[in-house]
Amino acid sequence: MDLDGKLAALHLELLRLGRVVVAFSGGADSAFLAAVAHRTLGPDAVHAVTAVSPSLAGDEEVDCRALANEWGLRWTPVVTQEMERAAYRLNDTDRCFHCKAELMDVIAPIAAAEGATVLLGVNVDDLGEHRPGQKAAQEAGAVFPLVTAGFTKADVRAASEQLGLRTWDKPAMACLASRIPYGTEVSVGLLSQLDRAEAALRRLGLRELRVRHYGETARLEVPVADMASVLAQREVVVQAVRAQGYRYVTLDLEGFRSGNLNG
Repeated sequence: MDLDGKLAALHLELLRLGRVVVAFSGGADSAFLAAVAHRTLGPDAVHAVTAVSPSLAGDEEVDCRALANEWGLRWTPVVTQEMERAAYRLNDTDRCFHCKAELMDVIAPIAAAEGATVLLGVNVDDLGEHRPGQKAAQEAGAVFPLVTAGFTKADVRAASEQLGLRTWDKPAMACLASRIPYGTEVSVGLLSQLDRAEAALRRLGLRELRVRHYGETARLEVPVADMASVLAQREVVVQAVRAQGYRYVTLDLEGFRSGNLNG
């Protein structure tokens, strides 16, 4: 099926669902889903909800608000308390299950009050990865319209560009806990440290990056094409990361790999 066919299938699926609450992280997938749902069903039938917690980068919350204003979305930020779940803080390979379970515990009542279905921006490519959060969301009644319509990540970006959405080339931004190796306990202080370090590097012009936490060491991942830029401003990069509490700053020569700490 070509891109136009997939867009048509997505429209039909959204019309079938009728009223929806979109889990809106501001990333390319959820932004595309929220925008298309808004255009298809109208603001009264579409509610974009952003989960706000220490695991969401501060810049992402700001961008969610900006996107909602730009696109006229009916948008609500809600506080989630995954940090109160011991199983989440433990940070084993099912950490994402407990995070999504908390998300659904907060969003599902909003959807129920509106007679709506919870939608997540899961695409076909996500199905082959280690994503225990998908299981938690499905068990709680969420549906994945992008999967139903056959959208891959590349399709989402191409369709977003076609529709004029500025998120079409937005770098993937997984939750901050994904920077912490399994078995290292998640804490608010650690998530804040990672958020500050990555924000400092983005201010230096690095768009796609991860700061991986290994105690006193920060391991930086950037696309191979950006390594020359990092090395050209090496002293500033090191200073920016050390200012957030790291003693050692290393550059991973394998480059950026989304989800490389997944089990």
